[in-house]
Amino acid sequence: MIKTLLHTILGVCFLCTFGTNTYAQKAILKGKITDKNTGEALIAATISIGESGTTSDYDGNFQVELEAGDYTLESSYIGYESQKIQVNLENGTTQTLNIQLSESATLLQTATVSSGRYEKPLGEATVSLDVIKPSLIESNNSTSVDNILNKIPGVNIIDGQANIRGGSGYSYGAGSRVMLLIDDIPALQADAGRPNWNDIPVENIEQIEVIKGAASALYGSAALNGIVNVRTAYAKSDPVTKASVFYTSYSKPKDENKHWWRDTTYTPFAVGASFAHRQKFGKLDFVSSAYYLYEDSWNKETWDRYGRATLGLRYRASDRLNFGFNGIVNTGNNSSFFYWADSEANALIGNDGSFSKNKLLRFNIDPFVTYFDEKGNRHKLLSRIYRVDNEAQNNQGNQSSLFYGEYQYQRKWEEIGLVLTTGILASNTNISAQLYGDLDLTNQNAAAYVQVEKKFFDKLNIGAGMRYEYNNTKVPDDILSLIENDTLIENDILSEGKPIFRLGANYQISDYTYLRASWGQGYRFPTIAEKFINTDIGFPLRPNYNLKSETGWSTEIGIKQGFRISNWEGFVDVAAYWSQYFDMMEFTFFFNALDDFGFRSENIGNTDIKGMDFSVMGQGELFGCPTTLIAGYTYVDPKFQEFDADYDTNIPDNELTPAQLNNENSSADFNILKYRFKHTWKFDVESRIGPMSIAVAGFYNSHMEAVDALFDTVIPGLTEYRAANNQGSTVFDVRLAYHFGEKNKLSFLAKNIFNEEYTLRPALIEAPRNFTLKFEK
Repeated sequence: MIKTLLHTILGVCFLCTFGTNTYAQKAILKGKITDKNTGEALIAATISIGESGTTSDYDGNFQVELEAGDYTLESSYIGYESQKIQVNLENGTTQTLNIQLSESATLLQTATVSSGRYEKPLGEATVSLDVIKPSLIESNNSTSVDNILNKIPGVNIIDGQANIRGGSGYSYGAGSRVMLLIDDIPALQADAGRPNWNDIPVENIEQIEVIKGAASALYGSAALNGIVNVRTAYAKSDPVTKASVFYTSYSKPKDENKHWWRDTTYTPFAVGASFAHRQKFGKLDFVSSAYYLYEDSWNKETWDRYGRATLGLRYRASDRLNFGFNGIVNTGNNSSFFYWADSEANALIGNDGSFSKNKLLRFNIDPFVTYFDEKGNRHKLLSRIYRVDNEAQNNQGNQSSLFYGEYQYQRKWEEIGLVLTTGILASNTNISAQLYGDLDLTNQNAAAYVQVEKKFFDKLNIGAGMRYEYNNTKVPDDILSLIENDTLIENDILSEGKPIFRLGANYQISDYTYLRASWGQGYRFPTIAEKFINTDIGFPLRPNYNLKSETGWSTEIGIKQGFRISNWEGFVDVAAYWSQYFDMMEFTFFFNALDDFGFRSENIGNTDIKGMDFSVMGQGELFGCPTTLIAGYTYVDPKFQEFDADYDTNIPDNELTPAQLNNENSSADFNILKYRFKHTWKFDVESRIGPMSIAVAGFYNSHMEAVDALFDTVIPGLTEYRAANNQGSTVFDVRLAYHFGEKNKLSFLAKNIFNEEYTLRPALIEAPRNFTLKFEK
């Protein structure tokens, strides 16, 4: 099946690429398209004139050949106001136009790429899509991307794992349902399927795009619940250099009994610095950055020290061909614990058996080639070499090497509003790890995908796509006999392939009103960690060789409504969503006849998640002051499809039904999925008054009503702590900044100003009130 699909896709590429389309060439019209304010060349701007059209190259230049006559030239670029110019062309002449476009005043025109793998306005996306700009990252002094993702309505980060609209719980650092991309390339750690957030250069980000809902048809197995696409910044016409330093001091906790450093001169703190430089040297684009963090946590004997460096080179060989690479290296060490010693005086002190100390080295090199053929079709080669080397205590070390390659073809028929995107990819991972019982493992993935988007009547966007995903894992000989379902195994290889489909629509009701609806399937193959992990973090984590893949679907209907208040504009977004997962994987307590027990990833049955999302974003001048706003509320109703709380509790565990096991393993006696917040709201508003900026931010999470039942007996004091802290958490931050000229800024940040004591997952208390002083240049 996959061979037939690949042949079909390659055949479509061939026909589209080599089709003919000749026209008479009498006069030449050429020119350059730039940003009116900055003079920056606009790459791939669209030029339409008569029945002809073209796009600008990497220097903003364009050229088109036409018959003599009078024409209306329209130039457009996503995120900018279109411009029309009347031109008269005579045979045998060359006319030059230099066109300057102004940025669009509306957020709905923000350029995005993640929803369809090509640039389109935010308002026209057929799925829920949110965008974070670098200014928000910088003003919050976000040391890691996961910190800023918590600003997005519907997104929660629980101990480093992304949870979008309740689609994920907490899985002990393994098996993310949210795909992380860096410049469109998957960036999850290959063995565990988890994001390494501090690998991402926060000092050099162009924007972050977040899709809420199943995106497997476009981005593969781990995108079951959504994607986070980090687009790094690139060199522009003028050199850009940025640098910053900061110092953070953590206050004593609200409960004086937990103040473990009160009788010392020591105070938990963090210090860091960053540097980024982007510049063009002729045809060579150069990007580099560096970051260092030294942090001693409010949790005793936990720390984080790492340094990161990035380098990006792109050579523009011609207006049709460019190539280069991006690279990141991150090295350091850290210490953390999984749960506290007790919930009272030792709540910020770790249980001796739950500590994890690591010395890490991670790096990736991402070579790429982009080529536009004579018809303007885009051919793209993306690749990655990703190496992870974690030296850890307690036999938890792991090493993995990932090799990834993708070919992507895209053709646009501007005259009929049709875009075709198709591609093939493959990856291979080699893993050697104490974490998996000293096994040497190999995992492979291959996929082919195609997506078509069509615009009708200049109002209606319809998008449809499919993907065939194939995975295999070489099973060690001594494990083969332990696998009960051997129908997927052939020649020691466990393999599986599935097709996935998606469909979406967006209708522009008026100039500032967009109605959308989407449906997409999801599929996730178990990660190596979920299937083979064998370690101890204060209690055993065990492998599950019979773990099955999970599937699902997600649908939503939503509306974006733009608004303007004087010179302040933005949009309100309201969405209702519904997701179902089948054979959902979650880490669950088990006990078997072999007297083995602990936590392992299990297929817990089918789940049903419904809810609604409300968000508002705004920018511009409000009462004469430049003001930005991001805010929202999310409601989640996450349930098991099979749940039974009325049964004989004396039944042995191995005789319980899935519905009874779901009740047995939950701390709640009613039907709700574990590790979810049913209600969340959050906001961040910043305003500038002269040289001063002031901002207020906050969030609320309702009480996490269900966790693993065993935690109540294994973790000291957890039952009492959860009972005493069952009203949810509300946290507020304040930021002040003084701007020196155009680039220099001194900021003072006060986070958790009311010193709220709260947790995002059991037995790990979050940061008390803390103050940061930051200087940016």
